[in-house]
Amino acid sequence: MLNPVWLKSLVAIVQTGSFQSAARALGLAQPTVSQHLQKLEEQVGVTLVQRSRSGCQPTTRALAFMPHATALLDMHARALEALHGNSERVGASSNIGTYLLQPFVRSYLTTANERGEVDLRIAANPDVADQLLAGQLDAAIMEWWLPHPDFEHRLWRVEPLVLIVSPDHPLAEAGCIERDRLVDLPMLGGEPGSGTGRLLTEYFGELGVPRSGMQLGSTEAVKQAVRAGLGVSLVMASAVQDEVRSGALVALPIPGLEKRLQLIWRKPPGNLHPPGFVRHLLAG
Repeated sequence: MLNPVWLKSLVAIVQTGSFQSAARALGLAQPTVSQHLQKLEEQVGVTLVQRSRSGCQPTTRALAFMPHATALLDMHARALEALHGNSERVGASSNIGTYLLQPFVRSYLTTANERGEVDLRIAANPDVADQLLAGQLDAAIMEWWLPHPDFEHRLWRVEPLVLIVSPDHPLAEAGCIERDRLVDLPMLGGEPGSGTGRLLTEYFGELGVPRSGMQLGSTEAVKQAVRAGLGVSLVMASAVQDEVRSGALVALPIPGLEKRLQLIWRKPPGNLHPPGFVRHLLAG
């Protein structure tokens, strides 16, 4: 087993660029940090930092090792929190964490019998999946999830997708839009990896997926582009409630096009219950 104290010194050396700065950041004496690194190098059998009169540089092997070192330190901190703390780490896909989840976090924190904390981590869907598989999250709410034997998953809610257009767009008065008409519209793209692409492939089938225009990277960027008249896009209905209410955008319902949002958590050992926040979401 790698000593987390030694790992912390290595990470500090690489991040700060010197033994002196690492010692200052850790609140240790510089010889202590040097000793930690020496012991770690002896244990793993490779040189991790090249020392010279001009300073120090991490070796190629150290740079390759860094993501694992930080993950181990994070897991170590998480293990201690499980013993002594009362915080749950919850991941959420960007749109879910931004537009849907916040009221549930608030209601959980105000109604939970044991007043814990929720560490909400919002990221792209693939990043949330990676963190969940690496043990960095207790649970996650995602736009898509491939079943895994170590995890439980449940349908959390069904979220309709809508076509958003500017108020002066020719389709603004359409009321709703059918699949055959939708397929001919060039779309502005949002966040990659959200699962929208595979959903559209299933929905349109033999008609083919609508042509994709600019890839803007986020729903917020898409909304601004649509407001500016640069095109139209498909988004979750909850993401545009404020803009539709104010008249800045028009949202057209699309019959049968919806996302099935998944709640996922690692299978607890024995008969233990799922994390408290998971139980709260399932009950709500």
